[in-house]
Amino acid sequence: MKSKIKTNSLFHFSATILPLFIFLTFTVESSPTYFNHFCKNITANSTRTTAPFSDNLNVLLSYLSSNTTNPNGYFNASAGDPGNTAYGMFLCRGDISTTQCQNCISTAEADLLQRCPTEKEGVIWYDLCEMRYSEVNFISVVEQDPTYPFSNAPTISDPDALNEVLGEAMSYATNQAADNQSGKKFATNKANLAENQTIYSLVQCTADLSSSSCSMCLQMAMASLPICCNGKEGGGVLLMSCNLRYEMYKFSTSSDTELPSLPGANVPGSPSTKGKRSSSKAIIAIVGSLTGSAVLLSMVFYYFLKRKSKRKRRALDDRDMEDITVMQSLHYDLRTIEAATNNFSVENKIGSGGFGMVFKGTLANGREIAVKRLSRSSGQGMQEFRNELVLMAKLQHRNIVRLLGFCLDGKERVLIYEFVPNKSLDYHLFDRERQNQLDWLTRFKIIKGIARGILYLHVGSQIRIIHRDLKPGNVLLDVDMNPRVSDFGMAKILEQTQGNTRRVAGTYGYMSPEYAMHGKFSEKSDVFAFGVLILEIISGKRNSSFQLSSYAEDLLTYAWKLWREGNFLNFMDLSLQDSYSRDEVTRCIHIGLLSVQEDPEDRPTMAMIVQMLNILDVALPQPHEPAFYLRRGSDPSKVGSSTASSTNPTSCSANELTITEMVPR
Repeated sequence: MKSKIKTNSLFHFSATILPLFIFLTFTVESSPTYFNHFCKNITANSTRTTAPFSDNLNVLLSYLSSNTTNPNGYFNASAGDPGNTAYGMFLCRGDISTTQCQNCISTAEADLLQRCPTEKEGVIWYDLCEMRYSEVNFISVVEQDPTYPFSNAPTISDPDALNEVLGEAMSYATNQAADNQSGKKFATNKANLAENQTIYSLVQCTADLSSSSCSMCLQMAMASLPICCNGKEGGGVLLMSCNLRYEMYKFSTSSDTELPSLPGANVPGSPSTKGKRSSSKAIIAIVGSLTGSAVLLSMVFYYFLKRKSKRKRRALDDRDMEDITVMQSLHYDLRTIEAATNNFSVENKIGSGGFGMVFKGTLANGREIAVKRLSRSSGQGMQEFRNELVLMAKLQHRNIVRLLGFCLDGKERVLIYEFVPNKSLDYHLFDRERQNQLDWLTRFKIIKGIARGILYLHVGSQIRIIHRDLKPGNVLLDVDMNPRVSDFGMAKILEQTQGNTRRVAGTYGYMSPEYAMHGKFSEKSDVFAFGVLILEIISGKRNSSFQLSSYAEDLLTYAWKLWREGNFLNFMDLSLQDSYSRDEVTRCIHIGLLSVQEDPEDRPTMAMIVQMLNILDVALPQPHEPAFYLRRGSDPSKVGSSTASSTNPTSCSANELTITEMVPR
């Protein structure tokens, strides 16, 4: 069979180097040491025959191993015709020699085929390199599953002292790796913990990732450190797209950037460090946050923009509008859109809302699209249209609906999205017949996919975004029932940790109490909505239409009472009785209740939630009583009382085209 090889550019491959050796002391001169491997078949009932794919895979791996002289230590390629293409890559750790890289990849090539003899996706990790292949093109895709946190050292007497320094060191290294322009998203550093104690850190992303995607991946990895490595003298986290490691000894040959000691960092176990710091402070240090100077600059810049005169703001808008004219690759001619939608015919209409209508269309090349046409009477102006376009054009994630382009022609303002065929989650979840098609494996996959999408908005994209209207109607399902978060009409860009608005917009039943009552929104606002969403997915019941009874006023209270009584499995949708995993259902209810706690500080971050969903054997904190559900028409001042209006709310937000409100940067 004829095979063709496609060589991609430096920044167009995906996988991860896992340069971590857990049990033995690393020396550069040692032979590559096997660490782990992972195999699976991606597509059930695949129509691809085994033999041609195997042939293409053999050609691919041989081609990869013959390109190990690449000075950057990585390479990616594909082999085969469409339908049986094999995609692959290798990556060597950023501090090893070409000879070591060649030796490791040669070993990996033979070993991978033995360990994954029939599967159509496989990856193998050594201490010095990684090799990966798949039937699916994984180029430039952030991969989190599987995740391997590990520790290989004893616990020190005062873990918080270590965690503070380590969090700062990892955050600094993450910035260095994400912004590395040398072709390697790789960085090492060292930080002084005490006079005679040094922490050495190493982080690396796959070179195909953008700076923002690399940063997101490493932040997800850092979120796992408290789970595996709290106070350990050494450890790390391995993901498909990135990895990190730290030790109390120098384990790499790279020249480490030296960081200054943090104020108050003392010898672990010394009298001055005996006092217990807050565990949440340690977690925050590990996960990483904006530096003080960055926050200050953001505040000053925001204040400066707010004080601009109208004339200067108009001039700024005119300059920003140039972005649209420059984005020629995203521009569609109006006649093309009219032809695709049969001139916006009623037969092609698939939805409508306060901002206009949504039409299904088919381009001349056969690609199906969803066309959101702003109503001329919606009151939305050019500024709002530009904001929506610029925001969505920056988002690239498998769990976020993808913007394909726009059309701006006279008074016509149109956004073109990928067409997602299985409609929205609520279409299936709250229909008695269709919800039977959502078995537990599908629901659990949807929960994890939504979590990854929201995490991307919070920490992974170039801008930090708060969705503010997360609900089942705004989660679309693709042909494989994978979730795509959509409808960013209420979204806000957040420069600081919290924002305020005088106009509360969203959907009752999913709004956090601090947002509904005071207009305060943050990442924890989305976490609250996600918690409600989890509980709805498990129960098959709408929070907004839960039947009031003497037992419980709303769905959140119902879940809480069953949890406290130990009858939490009674909360589960009856249609799941034959398909569920007790451990997974229990954990999801637990995470849902943690997410809807009244105090935002008590709610986990999305990074923590993603890890909680992926690592099922880690103990979770006990939740507090959930926030009182604010029904539409009820008095916010009475939130927390034992009574509530029985009026069923209606959604404040249609699942149609909306315009993003953006905070000036």
